[in-house]
Amino acid sequence: QVQLVESGGGLVQPGGSLRLSCAASGSIFSIYAMGWYRQAPGKQRELVAIIISGGSTNYADSVKGRFAISRDNAKLNMVYLQMNSLKPEDTAVYYCNADLSDSPVGNAMDYWGKGTLVTVSS
Repeated sequence: QVQLVESGGGLVQPGGSLRLSCAASGSIFSIYAMGWYRQAPGKQRELVAIIISGGSTNYADSVKGRFAISRDNAKLNMVYLQMNSLKPEDTAVYYCNADLSDSPVGNAMDYWGKGTLVTVSS
């Protein structure tokens, strides 16, 4: 059983910053990628940022230069999203995602956290 738990959401004023954290736990053999997605009210879930096991990253155009994704080198089951210069349009539920296998012979599967709400408003 694999669990992803997000933390760090909340209310912030435009121009402010937040740091989201996600911890993966349970039966984990290897993590291939971890990422953050978001879903605003009435919109589809979209990719925000992703980090591959080798360290390469990719960002949505809307957050490039403002957001940074990282993994803890000591705790490879942790992923963070530093969000700066936040805008009202960044308001959404942010979900952590991990592409991982739970055994040496297991196939990679996608796992999701339950989400954390980020509200950007004055």
